[in-house]
Amino acid sequence: MAHKKGGGSSRNGRDSAGRRLGIKRQDGEVVLAGSILVRQRGTKILAGENVGVGRDHTLYARATGLVAFDSTGKDRTRANVRSLPIIEVGELVELDEVVEAPSSAG
Repeated sequence: MAHKKGGGSSRNGRDSAGRRLGIKRQDGEVVLAGSILVRQRGTKILAGENVGVGRDHTLYARATGLVAFDSTGKDRTRANVRSLPIIEVGELVELDEVVEAPSSAG
C-alpha cells in the first residue's frame, strides 16, 4: 500500500509572463536616435519619417526629434520623428521657433 495518497495530475497551471508590448514614447515627446517608440506584434503601427522597423516589428527613432503619431486615413497609424533644428550653445531662440504644433491630419 502507498503510504501517501496519490497527488494526481493537472493539465492546467501554465502561464507565460506578459510581453510588455505597446507605445513606449508618447506623441510630442523628444527622443534620441535609437529610442524605442513602439513594441508590437506585426505592423499595427506603420513606420514613417525617421522611424525604422526592427526584425520583431519594433519601431525605433532613426534621428533625434519630436515623436508624432498620424492617422493614415485607413484605420492605421503612422509613427514619425520630426527632426529638431540644431541650436548653437548661447543662441537665443523663442520656444515657438523650435517646436511647431503638430498638424492634426484628419
